Amino acid sequence: MNSKELLKKVRQIEIKSRRLSDNLFGGEYLSTFKGRGMTFSEVRKYEFGDDIRSIDWNVTARYNEPFIKVFEEERELTLMLLIDVSGSENFATSNKLKKEIITEIAATLAFSALKNNDKVGAILFTDDIELFIPANKGKKHILRIIRELIEFKPKSSKTNINSSLKFLLSIIQKKAIVFILSDFIDKDYNKSLKLAAKKFDLTGIRIYDQMETKMAKIGFVPMIDAETNELIWVDTSSKRLRENYNLNYADSVKYFETLFNKNGAGVINCEVDDSYVKKLLGYFKQR
Repeated sequence: MNSKELLKKVRQIEIKSRRLSDNLFGGEYLSTFKGRGMTFSEVRKYEFGDDIRSIDWNVTARYNEPFIKVFEEERELTLMLLIDVSGSENFATSNKLKKEIITEIAATLAFSALKNNDKVGAILFTDDIELFIPANKGKKHILRIIRELIEFKPKSSKTNINSSLKFLLSIIQKKAIVFILSDFIDKDYNKSLKLAAKKFDLTGIRIYDQMETKMAKIGFVPMIDAETNELIWVDTSSKRLRENYNLNYADSVKYFETLFNKNGAGVINCEVDDSYVKKLLGYFKQR
């Protein structure tokens, strides 16, 4: 892709994602994630209906009447996008690659954060950390993230969610909003996910193609493993082969959903032909 094509593509995504963030997601993002950090402001006299857990017992004892602590919300938040750029994201049987949907969703979330003056950072990962973009503010910064998502060429095509979560935990020390965008065709990230869910406001967005979910019975077909680039001929008429594939795929989905739900993290499943707009709005309103 030459520079002119790249700029055109970035502009198209910017226009679409900014329109969504301005008209739909800005308010939903704010109401969903506000108040994640609180700072002490003052004490005042207790009023009927106040939360008794906010009573300042030292001041109450001194004046012999109840006073409560008042806190203010820390509105400046940090949004981190943990984005899978492995080979399996280049899969498509529809109009768009999984990678393209991930880019649009990431851009929409980033512009929603920008609208609320929050910092945005990104981690692009495979089975290694391919690119780390520290959190920052501003339109230029968001456009850089979009540009990288469009043109970045990862060194590896494999996936390791566990290592990406470990990296996230090592570099982000404060509370943050974290979205992981992946197809989650991976396992063995239990411990790191548990730690990340405790530390961050965490949501997993699983992007998938319907044709991935089950192997069709169409005889001998050549297939390329997107993560190893190996070409093999597969006999899809084999019932055992189809059942094993279907079972393994279902297991990875169950692992993702069960693990995230168990640890209090959010879950969004989005098929490439779904409206991710409706998916995100529904998730924000549910929160």
